[in-house]
Amino acid sequence: MQNKSSFFFILLLIASLSGCATAPDTNRVADGAETTQNYSDPKDPFEAVNREIWEFNWEVLDAYLIRPVTVGYVEVMPQFARTGLSNAAENLEEPGNFFNNLLQGKVAPGMDSLLRFILNSTVGLLGTIDVAAKLGIPQQEENFGEVLGVWGLQTGPYLMIPARGPSDVRSLSGSIVDGMYYPLTILDTNLAIARFVIKGLEARASLIPQEEQLKQAVDDYAFVKNAYFENLQFKVTDGKSGDQNLEEDELEDFEEFESLLEDYETDLEN
Repeated sequence: MQNKSSFFFILLLIASLSGCATAPDTNRVADGAETTQNYSDPKDPFEAVNREIWEFNWEVLDAYLIRPVTVGYVEVMPQFARTGLSNAAENLEEPGNFFNNLLQGKVAPGMDSLLRFILNSTVGLLGTIDVAAKLGIPQQEENFGEVLGVWGLQTGPYLMIPARGPSDVRSLSGSIVDGMYYPLTILDTNLAIARFVIKGLEARASLIPQEEQLKQAVDDYAFVKNAYFENLQFKVTDGKSGDQNLEEDELEDFEEFESLLEDYETDLEN
């Protein structure tokens, strides 16, 4: 199988619920030989289909659309404009952060989110300037999928979503709820699409310098899946999950992935 990288780790979003299954499939390894592989991961009962979608996401969508558009966006758009647009898109999610923190009993972080929304929406010119960060009020990002995880709901099976990437049913449910928070519910279609595109382009742009790291994975599909679940658990436990569930031969890849996510989050905060 060819090595690949993708923006889909950051868009990371969501799908289906059932038991586990095993399916044989034929994969092409680096030297061109074909080997038969049995899929038996209980978290990934649809692996044969998921791998096909992963190939489509990368070989078609990213190669011919997402990456070229992202490169053009980075080259044409001034950095101050990119930062402002990204800040505005993130600011729209602060009310959701407020409620999702409160639903986990995190009162102080929830109040930080509410204060950030008020300050950035007013003094910060509709969120384009992160005034709250300059005043020392950090972003307390939480989604409803994390709330469900804290409440004890399991993720359900893994599913690769066309054009969106890694997914699980709990996060899908959570993303639906997140989209119902004010002010996301009052955005017209054009603004909603603009927000989605801006977040997607910034996410993909942040991965360009790290592409080589991802290409080193022996099995990029398995690497993405394992990293996805570990990152999901890391967020639900607020960083207390550790790396104990990783296989030893995947630990180094995951540490690189964590570094990549940190770089992305730093880009959004700046």
